[in-house]
Amino acid sequence: MAEIICTEPALADLEEIANYIALEKLSAAQQLVQKVFERVDLLSQSPNSGKKVPELSRSKYKEVIVGPCRIFYRLTSGTVYILHVMRAESEMRKYMLQDREGRITNQKRVR
Repeated sequence: MAEIICTEPALADLEEIANYIALEKLSAAQQLVQKVFERVDLLSQSPNSGKKVPELSRSKYKEVIVGPCRIFYRLTSGTVYILHVMRAESEMRKYMLQDREGRITNQKRVR
């Protein structure tokens, strides 16, 4: 079973998306956050279940989709690090993940 660690920047990303959705419908924002955490929690059982990031096909990063979010992570030594959450229509750039990976000091365990 893999340990799940959500980085502070990833949690801030999710909060920003949820806050935007909450402007129109609070319950939809709450449901989104719940679905994201449920999907992330599944990574503890199947850490390789995510797919390769299409924009970064040769990288060590993977993603899972919980519409309208893309959740980016990396598996290292039995630990899944959730690095970034973004809107599904946005395009990922490798530097965005590398920058966050370099700052994995502020983190929260999910499981």
